[in-house]
Amino acid sequence: MMNIFEELGEKKSIFKCKKYLDHRFLPDYLPHRDEQIKSVAKYWIEALGNVTPPDVTIYGKTGTGKTAVAKFAKKQLEQVARDKNVNVRVEYIRCTDYTTEYQVIARLCQQMGQDVPYRGWTKAEVVHAFRNLFKKNVFGKNLILIIILDEIDILLKNDGDGLLYTLTRTENVAIASISNYVEFKQFIKPRVKSSLRDREIVFPPYNAQQLVDILEERAKLSFNEGSLENEVIPLCAALAAREEGDARYALDLLRTSGELADEKGTDIVHEDYVREAKDNIEHNKVTDIVMTLPSQQQKVLESLLYLTNHKEEITSGRLYDVYKDITKGDSVSYRRIFDFINELEMLGLISTKTVSRGRGKGRTNIIDLQCDTHLLEDAMWQ
Repeated sequence: MMNIFEELGEKKSIFKCKKYLDHRFLPDYLPHRDEQIKSVAKYWIEALGNVTPPDVTIYGKTGTGKTAVAKFAKKQLEQVARDKNVNVRVEYIRCTDYTTEYQVIARLCQQMGQDVPYRGWTKAEVVHAFRNLFKKNVFGKNLILIIILDEIDILLKNDGDGLLYTLTRTENVAIASISNYVEFKQFIKPRVKSSLRDREIVFPPYNAQQLVDILEERAKLSFNEGSLENEVIPLCAALAAREEGDARYALDLLRTSGELADEKGTDIVHEDYVREAKDNIEHNKVTDIVMTLPSQQQKVLESLLYLTNHKEEITSGRLYDVYKDITKGDSVSYRRIFDFINELEMLGLISTKTVSRGRGKGRTNIIDLQCDTHLLEDAMWQ
């Protein structure tokens, strides 16, 4: 019997190479992000003069190029620093992988060549080991360290602002925080905010034409020539533009459409495959999120689904009333519901907006579901 991997490897594919459709791939050029690259560079350039740069905070929705720009600037800064023989390091940490102050600092030490365990030491010992890297001049005189903390809101929510407190009080360290969540600074205490003194860079969503440009560049590298129907890339771009200009989603749509063509044994990616890919991606995304939510958050989603299906305006007060009916006494406090709302918004399942009720009536938060109700129902009842 032929080895299954050899058999699959012999099948004809529509792809030349899939890796270029992975959002983690860093191309040599980032279309429509020149302005943002220059914004990061104008702060980081100070490191080349042996001056610690200011802290930077990068905001933007998912798929707007935040991580790619930070990594692109990192690569270029390190190249110039080598050429000029300047002692600058840029270290990248994804806070979904390292979710506590201890883990992040231990990881930084390891990336910089200091053997520190992920557990077993006290926090003070780990911080001491990290700061000794500067005191001992392990890397030579005047090391400047820029630390990119991607999805920092996850760490702050999980572990508080202790990491920022430590880093802002360590000489020659600059922080570049990346977040999808504009309000993430609510997790930072005033004493740390005053030390952070960051410069903010906002990433706008891509529009449909910009997404077309991105997809066309990646498609040339990824697909066999002539394998895409003319409307495939514009449709992927249009659908992603509706998802707040999410380039990750656009790339995922294009890749999944190609995989469907391979499964069907065709040499062409047809427009219909894009719509089929959209259904598959959205179903999998919602199902994965809902199945990993704690039971109380699932009950909040069930309450939102009920109010949406009954076409009611959803305020936090009305949501809490329905939630209490559904949980039948096994409910959390009204204040805790606000935490759940923030978490569901960060996951992209809902959106909130504040509206004014007029003079004397104050302001009210209105909540809306951001996913198809049928998909949500399927995910919750399966």
